[in-house]
Amino acid sequence: MNDGPLIVQSDKTLLLEVDHPRAVEARKAIAPFAELERSPEHIHTYRLTPLGLWNARAAGHDAEQVVDALLEFSRYAVPHALLVDVAETMARYGRLRLEKHPTHGLVLATVDRPVLEEVLRAKRVQGMLGARIDDHPDSEGAVAVHPSERGNLKQALLKLGWPAEDYAGYVDGEAHPIELVTDDWQLRPYQAEAAESFWHGGSGVVVLPCGAGKTLVGAATMAHAKATTLILVTNTVSARQWKDELVRRTSLSAEEIGEYSGSVKEVRPVTIATYQVLTTKRKGVFPHLELLDARDWGLIVYDEVHLLPAPIFRMTADLQARRRIGLTATLVREDGREGDVFSLIGPKRYDAPWKDIEAQGWIAPADCVEVRVTLPSEERLAYATAEPDERYRLAACTHHKIDVVRDLIAQHAGRPTLVIGQYIDQLDEIASALDAPVIKGETSVKERQRLFDAFRAGDLDLLVVSKVANFSIDLPTAEVAIQVSGSFGSRQEEAQRLGRLLRPGEAPAPDGARKVAHFYAIVSRDTVDADFAQNRQRFLAEQGYAYRIVDADSLGDLFA
Repeated sequence: MNDGPLIVQSDKTLLLEVDHPRAVEARKAIAPFAELERSPEHIHTYRLTPLGLWNARAAGHDAEQVVDALLEFSRYAVPHALLVDVAETMARYGRLRLEKHPTHGLVLATVDRPVLEEVLRAKRVQGMLGARIDDHPDSEGAVAVHPSERGNLKQALLKLGWPAEDYAGYVDGEAHPIELVTDDWQLRPYQAEAAESFWHGGSGVVVLPCGAGKTLVGAATMAHAKATTLILVTNTVSARQWKDELVRRTSLSAEEIGEYSGSVKEVRPVTIATYQVLTTKRKGVFPHLELLDARDWGLIVYDEVHLLPAPIFRMTADLQARRRIGLTATLVREDGREGDVFSLIGPKRYDAPWKDIEAQGWIAPADCVEVRVTLPSEERLAYATAEPDERYRLAACTHHKIDVVRDLIAQHAGRPTLVIGQYIDQLDEIASALDAPVIKGETSVKERQRLFDAFRAGDLDLLVVSKVANFSIDLPTAEVAIQVSGSFGSRQEEAQRLGRLLRPGEAPAPDGARKVAHFYAIVSRDTVDADFAQNRQRFLAEQGYAYRIVDADSLGDLFA
């Protein structure tokens, strides 16, 4: 038995003792191949998955490195069957390779003939493959692939358990000069490392915490590519923030950057389009997907890649010859399509844990508190007798929450505060009770920008917002968020809402220089509201953000 910080279990879970002297060293060793599941105070739980091991292989790690790390840091003997499984799982990646053939174009080649024969008989790949090729060098077999099936084939092979390594390369696209302009700022070390890691791989995903400056990683990648770029974002406000940042941080002028949204259809050397407009369907077709063919794009940027809608996945399958970067705070997808992100956007190229970036002073520390309220008797009866699909709304929208919101705002008077919720009538009622402006779906883009600008400038210290503010909205001054309702059990949403508070300055804050951000979730006990809250909070717990639980009736004790 070693005195290591890690316990490796036969169910493929890894338990890391946080307070062990070698814990940091062990975490860095296992981070490339083990997926963090939860990280509360003392024991962090990781899991070995095929996707995680294949991500490691794509990043250049081999099975020997993984096995060595497990053996070095494990306190007890590592189960032999697990080591064998790790080696065999990782050996599956790359036995099939997509390559360019001088005469046959795109081909699927193998160094293991039986694997190719197995795949050729699978229904999933029927119609994607063409004639066999006998003259492919350094191969035990090869078969032609139509270029349009490059993405679909990678998806299918991943589901068959034989992920293909893509060596087919990328077109450079139409050249366009783009440089970073760093007169009064510099890329942070992790931002530069993330951009380099992506560029070395040519396609893939960069995972950084909310507030860590993913837009700047995108800008740095564009400066590497020096080519026309299509940027896909979640909404129009986000599109305009991207444009402002690119004008400020790069050599691009406003005239070189086009917006492609519901109200504007500009195609320029750098074009920022919303997912919503690209997935607008008319008479059974997606008319705006022709944007993809409007220019010879050299780079595609997917902001908030964990939110990619299904039609964008189909679209991405056709873009395999283009360099692609996905930016996200979490690869958690509520629909379980992480494998599609891996096969169509690319493997994870860079991942920085939230707490690491916080420890470096780049994002604010956060105090997360769940405030539990009890439904009044008449509301409890209405809840108990309601149809199941109405219960969450009834529990989440109890009037009792308004009193708690008012108390919390009073405790943080003068600090920039967001009140965030899911249901518009609830938000309207809260905004009216607090005499505060509200931003929701029907709020015009111009009015949204006016209110966001006033909040950033300090002219407004209280804003009520719906889920339209969940994603890609840069509000660096926000210090307090009060969540009254959410999208059922969405872990993505919880992470994004906390991220509203963690925005950094231009330089690391010295110890104590930045106030702690406060995130409150008001939850109705003994209801599905509490059940959903527990699931939403799971991702934050995985990142090390533990919730304290207080009763609404004892709220005063929290600030005593």
